[in-house]
Amino acid sequence: MTEHFPSATAPAAVRDTDRPPPPRFAYDRHTWKEIAHLLANLPASLLGFVYVVTMLSVGAFLTVTVIGFPLLAAGLLGARQLGRLERARARTLLGVRVDEPSPLPRRGAGGFLPRLWMALKDPVGWRTALYDFIRLPWGILTFTLTLTSLFVLWPVLPFIARGLANADRAMVRALLSPSDELERRIAELESDRGVVVDTAAADLRRIERDLHDGAQARLVNLAMGLGLAKEKLLEDPEYAAAMVDEAHGEVKLALQELRDLARGIHPAVLTDRGLDAALSSVASRCTVPVKVTVDLEARPAAAIEGIAYFTVSELLQNVSKHSAAKSASVDVWRTEERLLIQVADDGRGGAALDGGTGMRGLAERLGAVDGLFVVDSPAGGPTVVTAELPWRDRQR
Repeated sequence: MTEHFPSATAPAAVRDTDRPPPPRFAYDRHTWKEIAHLLANLPASLLGFVYVVTMLSVGAFLTVTVIGFPLLAAGLLGARQLGRLERARARTLLGVRVDEPSPLPRRGAGGFLPRLWMALKDPVGWRTALYDFIRLPWGILTFTLTLTSLFVLWPVLPFIARGLANADRAMVRALLSPSDELERRIAELESDRGVVVDTAAADLRRIERDLHDGAQARLVNLAMGLGLAKEKLLEDPEYAAAMVDEAHGEVKLALQELRDLARGIHPAVLTDRGLDAALSSVASRCTVPVKVTVDLEARPAAAIEGIAYFTVSELLQNVSKHSAAKSASVDVWRTEERLLIQVADDGRGGAALDGGTGMRGLAERLGAVDGLFVVDSPAGGPTVVTAELPWRDRQR
């Protein structure tokens, strides 16, 4: 069995592609972008320096009054916006990919004073203020040296520009990046929480729609049919018996729809017997022969087990509907603290995360719980989908 996993070095590879080529005597677009950035350093650093000095001096002077601290907090919020502009300038001209820091929360901070204190101790605002404060001498140096070299040392200017631009890149990464890995993690969790909430709301709407259009409608018809049968019981017993038989059929259909709905919420076989039996049940309903292999010594947490079940169920539905495959396989195993799932088929391929809402929804669901979702489906097949979930022990 061939395993397909996302490379742990993928982010580094992406960063490598963002780096400009080595400097050389000939001028190219990277060199001209760096020169433009270095020449723009003077007006940008002058604006930042004047803003920071004015903000700090006025705010510090007025701290003896009531309005001093709010003005200082507002100044730090403005410094955040200057940092945003500097990151955009570095991204456009230097190719530096720096994540945007998480915004300060506007709600749930407990009132004006807690929000004021949060703004005053904002590390992003203070680091941006430090960046703008120390940039003026550097802006003057880079502007003067670059402008002079453009006329006097133009043959070696690409090397000079690259050295100065690398120093700029280092300052941007050091002072304008998010505070730390924890802040980036918080931003990811905030995004994942929105995905979880949207998914739960969509599931509730689906359940409500299925109940309203399916079992509820059948039960209403059943009640009406039994009422008519009751009225006809004495007048026309044979007709009443036929209506009761029809109502009995409606009851069976309603029960089947309720079972299907319950299976879609959380199948009983998954709760009672675990992933092996539950996935075998799903595979038996697939229109393509499916080989299921589950190699787990213990059962994961119920939430992880449920996500794994519905991921495989959705993927096998796609195999039935779209793959035109002759066979498929499902493999589930544990590697250290990760639960891995691989669903493969020998169909026509062409599946992609941007090909529809189904695959994208699965990727978002797994991402919300620190999972991964990788699709390898070249045109003509085969298709191999690998899902990875964090392993959490089941509570006894």
